[in-house]
Amino acid sequence: MSPVPTAPARRRRFGWPQRVFSQVLLMQLAIATGVTVLATGLFLAPLSAQLDDQAMRRALAIAETTASAELADELVGSRPTAAGPVQAKAERIRQATGAEYIVIMDKRGVRWSHTAPEEIGRVVSTDPSDALAGKDVMEIDSGTLGRSARGKVPLRDDSGLIVGAVSVGIEYDSVRARLLAAIPGLLAYAGGALAAGALAAYLISRRLQRQTHDLAFSDISALLVEREAMLHGIREGVVALDRAGRIRLMNDEAQRLLGLGPEAMGQPLDEALGDGRTTDVLAGRVTGEDLLTVRGSRVLIANRMPTDDGGAVATLRDRTELEQLGRELDSTRGLIDALRAQDHEHANRMHTLLGLLELEMHEDAMEFVTEVVGVHRATAEQVTEKIHDPLLAALLVGKATVAAERGVSLRIAPGTLLPDRLVDPRGLVTVVGNLVDNALDASAGSENPQVEVELRAQGRTAVLRIADSGPGVPPGQRELIFTEGWSTKELPAHGKRGLGLALVRRLAERQGGSAGVREAAGGGAEFTVVLPEALTEPGPATAVEVR
Repeated sequence: MSPVPTAPARRRRFGWPQRVFSQVLLMQLAIATGVTVLATGLFLAPLSAQLDDQAMRRALAIAETTASAELADELVGSRPTAAGPVQAKAERIRQATGAEYIVIMDKRGVRWSHTAPEEIGRVVSTDPSDALAGKDVMEIDSGTLGRSARGKVPLRDDSGLIVGAVSVGIEYDSVRARLLAAIPGLLAYAGGALAAGALAAYLISRRLQRQTHDLAFSDISALLVEREAMLHGIREGVVALDRAGRIRLMNDEAQRLLGLGPEAMGQPLDEALGDGRTTDVLAGRVTGEDLLTVRGSRVLIANRMPTDDGGAVATLRDRTELEQLGRELDSTRGLIDALRAQDHEHANRMHTLLGLLELEMHEDAMEFVTEVVGVHRATAEQVTEKIHDPLLAALLVGKATVAAERGVSLRIAPGTLLPDRLVDPRGLVTVVGNLVDNALDASAGSENPQVEVELRAQGRTAVLRIADSGPGVPPGQRELIFTEGWSTKELPAHGKRGLGLALVRRLAERQGGSAGVREAAGGGAEFTVVLPEALTEPGPATAVEVR
């Protein structure tokens, strides 16, 4: 025996349907039916009144035709009898016109004609005063023959004197019959309209069913809530574009990575982001997977997926920290190689020193140690004398050591002088570090390899110039090298190259400056970076020191 369904189960079975298709279809059918019924009722109400008016006007017209001077003379010259001339004429007209009755009365309201002969000679059952007073009357009223549409007119003789009145009645059931006869045709039209509305409702519901994947409204609402929670909860940026390239949706992470606010919603992508590689990647003008782009100081990985409606959804991942770690890894590997070489060099020097001591050549050993220590001390002193910022000075001392191990001469230009008033030392360290690394890579292996670094202050503006003895940059590629992803080097272990110079230009432009490259005086490449507002205003102590 199957279990009896519980009350909740029965309510689910016979309750309001959950699917969008069923709900929309039922609602549209209910609306179409209601509109059809309302339209039919609104049409029938004036139709009934119109038929009543037509019946009363017809009765009035028959009464006016009957009320002739000849009939008035017969009324005055005879008596109210069933065989009299007035009754005969009234019956003849009644049968000819199809009226229910024609009653002719004198001024006292006494009938001289009637459908029922026994009513002749009796006073009429309704008030004839208006007609006897000379007024035409149209009305729906009840009398001895029941409810009828009536028309009453005064009966005048040749001199215009009122001698009586004529009352004509049209059977009200005939008016109702005409109304009922019109209803089937009206219902047929209403049924056709209802059928057309039902078909349209079905087609619309089927289209909604396909577009909503036959989900219930509650499911759609839950999906929207879950989508909002997912979009704003994930740590990837999501940007949705419509077919016109306008921003349709952007989660919190995308706003953070792109540096945009909620006001960017609805704006064209080019207007919200401006020109650049990031805009080209998101707009689909640059194709590929895991495309690298730089937005501000952030390194982003972008992927774009077109949608069926002509738009697209782009995802953004922040690779800034990973890229920094990669560059640090490259620097660490270079430093390890330099330390390994220094280890061999140090071992050689120690062996030399040990040999000098064993041979009791103490003065030569002291000269050897003094010379080795003096070289490093001179380099450090030369850097710190002209570069007063500790971070930059430490960076250049370390780069000088790496350059020496790679056989490259790293020298500080005579015009270098940079006070310790930098607004963003870390940003300038990034710029100098990238350019020096590129210069060392370019100079290594060239004849008389050397790199020259010049840092000077012009008011609050910092100017950086780094020249190398490498092969240089062809004129056609001097702008291309500053774009993301462009590089002449082999792919490193941690990922893609081509970000260092792009970051240098981005950092310079973010401070209102510029970064460019030209041919150096002795061959090779010369990079120049101008950073306005990179230094703070000098204080009183600094001004005294300069004097």
